[in-house]
Formats: sequence, structure tokens, C-alpha cells
Amino acid sequence: MPTEVLTVIPARLASTRLPDKPLAELCGAPMIVQVWRRAVEAGIGPVLVAADGPEIAAAIRRAGGEAVVTDPGLPSGSDRIAAALQIHDPDRRFGVIVNLQGDLPTIDPGSVRAALAPLADNSVEIATLAARIARDEERTNPNVVKAVGSPLSPTRMRALYFTRATAPWGEGDLYHHIGLYAFRRAALERFVALAPSALEKREKLEQLRALEAGMRIDVEIVETVPLGVDTPEDLARARQILMSRK
Repeated sequence: MPTEVLTVIPARLASTRLPDKPLAELCGAPMIVQVWRRAVEAGIGPVLVAADGPEIAAAIRRAGGEAVVTDPGLPSGSDRIAAALQIHDPDRRFGVIVNLQGDLPTIDPGSVRAALAPLADNSVEIATLAARIARDEERTNPNVVKAVGSPLSPTRMRALYFTRATAPWGEGDLYHHIGLYAFRRAALERFVALAPSALEKREKLEQLRALEAGMRIDVEIVETVPLGVDTPEDLARARQILMSRK
């Protein structure tokens, strides 16, 4: 990349289905530490955790990482990242910011690296990931967000829409959106300054705010979807996955 990259992992303790989720024990470490390790393994640059309180920050620092504490009242992970940048990088050293969710402890570090590829095109403001849907039940599952776009190559498309519906209609592949983003810094700052948009509020998908504002998002297609941990059952599955990798 022509500019330095910082990966920021937003994390907050509040979770209705899995209390204190970032600190949940996962193969000998808090889950947030496992996510931080995957980001470090990606090897694209420094990694920062943007925490909503001192407990998460302390866990990361004990593991040897960097963390900043942000306002717990911030409305989204993107807002938390923007606030963390003001604290951590006021001199604007980093021009590309990777937003890696704090509940993806099984993500392939190669997928984190892959998110940077679309930014080689200077017209792309935000890059994200998707994988082909292989299971029929996921095509109609509203919890599986679909990325809809115009193909640019066998592994990339320009995003036109994101939806919980089954789309696009007709024969062909559907793509499971993975909530990891690589922002140009100016794009992140523009994005968090925008008010939530109509389609964003209807679909409950933050990335639609950027599309409605005319921002360009390209999607890199990867092979696997990481497990998002939201429940105790997900946590047990994550333990099994990480143990199988040892």
C-alpha cells in the first residue's frame, strides 16, 4: 500500500446474549486477545484496540498490545474507531484504517490482508469482503447479509447494495458479506460525519449509509466466512475451531 495501515479493533463490554463478550475465555486468552492475535498475524501494520472501558484495554496491554479507552456512549464501532484515531494518531501517520470487529476470533489473517487489495484503485474509498454462499439455507437467512455488486474480476466486485433479503434474484452465486472494512482515512472521517441513512435504518446495515452518500465500496471475494461470536454456543464453536488449528 502507498500509505501506512493501522488495524483498529473496536470492542465494548455490553452484549445482551453474551455478557462481557470481549473478555470471554477462549483457548487460554480473552476473546479480544485472540482477535488481536489474528490481526497481528495478518502482518499489514500495527494493531490498536479501541475499548469502551479499562477492562478490555488492560487485557490487551497484558498480552503486549496497544489499546485506547474511548467514550462508552459512542453509537457504533466506526465512531469508536474514529475517536481512537484522534487519541492515538493525531499526526495522521496512518492513511488506511482496517476496521476488524472484535467478535471474529477465527478470522483467517489472509482475509484481513485481502481487504486491502481493492484500495490499489484510487477511486475505491472503502473495501470489504464477501464469500460465496455454499449452503442453501443461508440464501434466505436474514441474518446472513448479502453483498450485491457488479463483477470487476473473478475475485472482486463493485458494491451496489447490501441486504438481508435473498438477492440478486435468479440463477447464480450469492455472496455472504463479511463485516470487515478497509477505509481510506478521509472516507472514514466522512462516513462517521454522515447522519444514519434511510436504507441503513431500514435494513440495519451501517454500510448502506456510505452507498447512499455516493461513496464507492469494492468487495474482495475470499474463500471462507469467519465465525462471529454472539452467543455461548458460538463461543463453544470458536473454541473447537481454534483448537483444531493447533
